[in-house]
Amino acid sequence: MRVAAAAYPLDFFEGWQTYETKLTEWVKAAVEGGAQILVFPEYGAMELASLGGAEVAGDLQGSLREVARHAERHWALTERLARAHGVTILAASIPHEKTPGATPVNRAVLFGPDGRIGHQDKVMMTRFEREQWIVVPGESLTLFDTALGRIGVCICYDSEFPLLARALCEAGAEILLVPSCTDTHAGFTRVRVGAMARALENQCVAVHAPTVGLAAWCPAVDENWGRAAVYGPADRGWPETGILAETAMNAPGWCFADISLDLVRQSREDGGVKPFAHWPEQALPAAHVTIAVTGTQ
Repeated sequence: MRVAAAAYPLDFFEGWQTYETKLTEWVKAAVEGGAQILVFPEYGAMELASLGGAEVAGDLQGSLREVARHAERHWALTERLARAHGVTILAASIPHEKTPGATPVNRAVLFGPDGRIGHQDKVMMTRFEREQWIVVPGESLTLFDTALGRIGVCICYDSEFPLLARALCEAGAEILLVPSCTDTHAGFTRVRVGAMARALENQCVAVHAPTVGLAAWCPAVDENWGRAAVYGPADRGWPETGILAETAMNAPGWCFADISLDLVRQSREDGGVKPFAHWPEQALPAAHVTIAVTGTQ
C-alpha cells in the first residue's frame, strides 16, 4: 500500500471556509499521489486559532480554547474527506476538552472510508505542555485494527519512549503513525531518532508527519522544524538507511512511500536480526547491573 506523511505549514485564516478549502486540497493531492493512508501532524489544527482573531491566536490559553471550540467541526470535515475518497486519515491532532471547560488533552483521531475508527490521546507531555500550556496526558493506548493493517499512534514525544510503541506492537501493530510538532531542529531530531528506533526495534513501519515553517501569529506553534518521512528497519528487503522516503527539511508537501506488511511480517519471522522477537532477553541482564570501580578487581 502507499502511505503519505504531511510536512504541513500552519496558515492564518479569515474564516472557516478557507481552512476547509486548504484541507480539501491537501487530501486531494495525497489521493492523486496514490495514498491510502494519510498522516497529518501533531497540533496541525492549531491554525484554527486564527479564527478567533489575532489577539486570541496570540494568547497561549486563548488559542487553546479557540481551537478546542472547533474540534468537532475539524473532525467532521476530515471524516467527510476520508469517506469521499475512500482513504484512511489520521487527522491533525487538536486540543480537546473531554467536558466543556476541562483542561484539554492532545487528541489525534483516525478516520477510514466508513467513518471514525477511534482516537489516541498523547500520553507523554513535554515540559511546555506540562508547565506552560497546561495540556494533560491521555491514560491509555489504542490499537486500530483496520482493513489496511494494524495501526498504532505515537504522538511526537510519545515516540521517544520505547515501551509505548512496544506495547502497541506486541498487541499487533505493524504501522506506527508519528505526528509531531517541534519548534527546533533538535526537537525534530529527537522525534526522528525516536521514530527510527521504534521502527528498528519493533521491525515495523513508522510514518512521521511534522508541522513546518513559521506561524508567528500563534506563540504556541510559532516555529516549526521537520521533514516528513517513512522509516523501516534497516534489514533485508529494506533500504540500508532505514529511510523509505523523506522530504527536504522544512519544505511543505507530502512524502509518499510504498510499504509492504508482508515484508514487516517476514522481517519479524526471519530478519537478518530479530529485535522484535529477542526483546524479552533484555530483562535478565537489565535487572542485574554491577558497578566496576576504577583500580579494583
